[in-house]
Amino acid sequence: MTRAAIHPDLFTWARERAGLSIEDLDHRFPKLALWEAGEAQPTIKQLQSFANAVHVPVGYLFLPAPPQEELPIPDFRTVDGRGVHRPSPNLIDMVYACQERQGWFKDYARAVRLPELAFVGSATLNERPVAVAARMAEALSFDLEARAACRTWEDALRLFIGHADSIGVLVMVSGVVLSNNSRRLDPEEFRGFALVDPQAPLVFINGSDSKSAQMFTLAHELAHLWLGASGISNASAAPVAGFRREEVWCNAVAAELLVPLAALRQNLIADEPLESAISRLTRRYKVSSLVILRRLLDANWLTREAFDAAWAAERARLRAIAERGGGGGDFYRTTLSRVSRRFARALVESTLEGQTLYRDAFRMLGVAKTETFNNIGHEVGVLP
Repeated sequence: MTRAAIHPDLFTWARERAGLSIEDLDHRFPKLALWEAGEAQPTIKQLQSFANAVHVPVGYLFLPAPPQEELPIPDFRTVDGRGVHRPSPNLIDMVYACQERQGWFKDYARAVRLPELAFVGSATLNERPVAVAARMAEALSFDLEARAACRTWEDALRLFIGHADSIGVLVMVSGVVLSNNSRRLDPEEFRGFALVDPQAPLVFINGSDSKSAQMFTLAHELAHLWLGASGISNASAAPVAGFRREEVWCNAVAAELLVPLAALRQNLIADEPLESAISRLTRRYKVSSLVILRRLLDANWLTREAFDAAWAAERARLRAIAERGGGGGDFYRTTLSRVSRRFARALVESTLEGQTLYRDAFRMLGVAKTETFNNIGHEVGVLP
């Protein structure tokens, strides 16, 4: 029986890269501890199964030493002001998948002569966030009253994404890697990222986060596009020190875009209990309670001491809600959300015209059947 001569450090690296312990994998690979100790070697079949389990290309395991993996875009993530290192394989694979989609769309945009988008890279860090947020709101036709009229946060998010799509942004929302529901994306690791390009600007939102939190992530990543700065973020509304300047600036722009301070001040009620104010304002602005808390601090409606206490309590409450999980949804709506309607429409058109192989289209859409592909074409208005 052929055995694979693998350096023991590669097994440890691949396992830790996936955030797993030996105990997590022991039921599938009872000799893993021996492999890592260099006292045994797997068969080729076992090695392939191990690579699949830890989400690593099997070729990596034949390297003489563990590779130094880096994200292909700037990493703006922090946890309590500290930099985050070692991205998970889920995050890495999602970034590469979106880069592939963006690369395809850039070629498509050139082929059909789509214009470059003037807003990409039009802002600088030296500009006041209020001024940039006002320009963004105008470009996006972002109507506070229309958002307030939305029945749910999901409706408001869908409206916001539609505005971004209409000006040329590819907005992709998914809580899993591609269409693999066993590879859930962790919002504690990252909330979103932006890939800047003048013809194919792309925003990815971690769909495992709450709908109201996704509103802030979308606004934050759009600010990255206006700034012309690709990067991955775990941005929250918290006005804390220790973050990179770009993140602080994009946070401020996002907060002003979603909850303009001038409008908020007109909606404040003197001596209203905090819990009542948060409930009322989150319904109006369709943003998370954390965003409202941050803006109440900005408006000097809350003291810093009161804000810190309320922020800690609200984070704990939201974590408890997140742990209870949620349900599924309409398959085609979910699929289009994962790749963006703009991207799906262009890909289906190109494939039907013979410019793109069905095989490549299926891979980028995350589908396996022609019937599913055709139904997506119907959903985006390309097929009758």
